[in-house]
Amino acid sequence: MLKKMYLAGLMMGVCFGETHELGAESKRKEGVPQGKVTRHDWKSEVFAGTLRQYYVYVPAQYDAAKPANVIVFQDGHAYVQEDGQIRATVVMDNLIAKKEIPVTVGIFLNPGVFAETIEGKQGWKNKKGSNRSEEYDSLGAKYAEFLEKEILPEVGKSLNLSKDPKKRAICGMSSGGICAFTVAWERPDLFHKVISHIGSFTNIRGGHVYPALIWKGEKRDIRVFLQDGENDLDNQHGNWWLSNLQMEKALKFRDYDYKFVGGKGEHNGRHGGVIFPDTLRWIWRE
Repeated sequence: MLKKMYLAGLMMGVCFGETHELGAESKRKEGVPQGKVTRHDWKSEVFAGTLRQYYVYVPAQYDAAKPANVIVFQDGHAYVQEDGQIRATVVMDNLIAKKEIPVTVGIFLNPGVFAETIEGKQGWKNKKGSNRSEEYDSLGAKYAEFLEKEILPEVGKSLNLSKDPKKRAICGMSSGGICAFTVAWERPDLFHKVISHIGSFTNIRGGHVYPALIWKGEKRDIRVFLQDGENDLDNQHGNWWLSNLQMEKALKFRDYDYKFVGGKGEHNGRHGGVIFPDTLRWIWRE
């Protein structure tokens, strides 16, 4: 009953009992088949001179004879970490096993850095020479081009990935959240589904214009999930909470297929992690 009430609250765009404590579906369960995660390096041509690490998650139920759904994560290190705030692969293992979401390959991308090598695992500390803001906060189709011409074909060499945009999702937090939206906004023929956690729809590189573009621009065939907290950032770039509220109002005005979940949280992934299982159920619903 409690789970049904929570999911109903999520569907209405509110958050009940925001404790930021992860639920059972974000934890390993005995007997649940585990997918395989591999780490790779990639030197980009679209973002010339950059090197990045990325991870590929293949669920245990993957069948090469059937095109798999795809979800791409920005700041992939934060989402793939099994003891982190989101624990995406753990959640996906649990939900795929229960057939509550489709069999989905996860691609966990880190932003590019201008370096010949990356020592150890790339994470938040790899800021020296980072191209993150250029890639994530910039408007336009360049990051979508990077995915289309480089990452999807590379992963697709060994995996049967669906080319149907309705079977592709893209996700990120903060600047990665606006990046996810930009990709789908620019290329709805590539990605239909967007998950933005604490998205930076502010004036870092012009992203504050999105509500106006949604209100007056051509309507895209996309599904959008937004999460943010009242205590998110407030600085010279703008107010993150107010920017997300503007996004919600614009999406509602244009009758988009969207969901906004607000809370009391700050600029981190805790709230997004707590609701991530229900977020995946909502974004993949048919």
